[in-house]
Amino acid sequence: MADSVNEREIVLDILLELNRPEAMSHLVIGAALKKYQYLLKHQRSFITRLAQGTLERRIELDYIINQYSKTPVRKMKPLIRSLLEMSVYQLKYMDNVPVSAVCNEAVKLAGKRHFVNLKGFVNGVLRNIARNDCTCEYPDQKKEPVKYLSVRYSMPEELVAFFKKQADDTTVESILAGFYKEKTTYIRCNTKKLTVEELKAHLLSENIQAEAVEGLPYALKITGYDYLLACESFQRGEFFVQDISSMLAGELASPAPHDRIIDVCAAPGGKSMNVALKLTDGSVEARDLTPLKTQLIRENIARLGLDNISVKEWDARVSDTASKESADIVLADLPCSGLGIIGRKPDIKYHTDIEKIEQLASLQREILTVVQEYVKPGGTLVYSTCTISRPENEENAAWFEKNFPFIREGSAKQLLPGIDGTDGFFMVKFRKKL
Repeated sequence: MADSVNEREIVLDILLELNRPEAMSHLVIGAALKKYQYLLKHQRSFITRLAQGTLERRIELDYIINQYSKTPVRKMKPLIRSLLEMSVYQLKYMDNVPVSAVCNEAVKLAGKRHFVNLKGFVNGVLRNIARNDCTCEYPDQKKEPVKYLSVRYSMPEELVAFFKKQADDTTVESILAGFYKEKTTYIRCNTKKLTVEELKAHLLSENIQAEAVEGLPYALKITGYDYLLACESFQRGEFFVQDISSMLAGELASPAPHDRIIDVCAAPGGKSMNVALKLTDGSVEARDLTPLKTQLIRENIARLGLDNISVKEWDARVSDTASKESADIVLADLPCSGLGIIGRKPDIKYHTDIEKIEQLASLQREILTVVQEYVKPGGTLVYSTCTISRPENEENAAWFEKNFPFIREGSAKQLLPGIDGTDGFFMVKFRKKL
């Protein structure tokens, strides 16, 4: 069955689906991998890399195509444009794929998808690009620094300019390059069920390699897996996937064994489960806005078998008078622009509107105004985001400290891709005055 499937055609369908503004790459690619989970590991890896890589490098790929095609990409049929993009990605970034296979398969797909009249065009453009080893004249780095970075790292110019306002040029380029570094998968051991060493042994029996993570005794870095959701150890609820940056938010919260914790925007539940595993007779209330999100939290809790987490559907902007001064810790990992996780969800960079960042910062303040009431005197509020944006991060932290009876504990931490080895993540801890 696996031999009859055309992996490139699957990728083409993924890319066409991702042309919809509301489509989310991790969900679209994940759905395709689930549908074709019977494929061999190398086939699934090819699909993942080609789909993600083409999406990540789209601006650069279009720039190259435009230098070899008389028809600019903006005027091409969506299918032909996506077909050329994924083909040029193979030519430039997948050395083990023969040029002949790339060109021939692209021509076949054009014909199969009813563009027989454009088979010659597709073949001509790709052969010309291949003959020239995908070389092109990039923007001048000194004369057009924003455009150069935009093409070099496939980042919209508006976002490049925004990042340059956040940090110096060297840091900005490190961040942009960091989005392309190999993504590491980290997991959090369900220490209520088994020890980390026992989990490592179980993973090894499934041919998954696991390494300890310095400073986080319950965390492991894993490699060698194929379809993680199908792993028996995952299905038994022995671990859940969580990035180091997210685990560090739980470390910053530092719950006592008996604490009552409210996670106000909890889906999919990683932070709630992480802190719940640190408790003995304490409890966590995980909240989120919609039935879809709360159901996702419930499913994760059920898989892990945790009995000290309850789930509540609640709009964080609406005051819950029954919760006033009831929590030892409030986790406020709030909706944000997501600029720190572009490396995992590249569609974010194509859909971000800089003007909306100010709106998101305002939304975060609205939520903070409400949820700070839930903290007991002497209790803790941890504010965090997965973005790289001063209005949403440092400026909101300063605003919060100025307007509410809280004192900042320690310095705020901004983790950066390409520098800290994690996603972009911001976190700061506040203590409520007695």
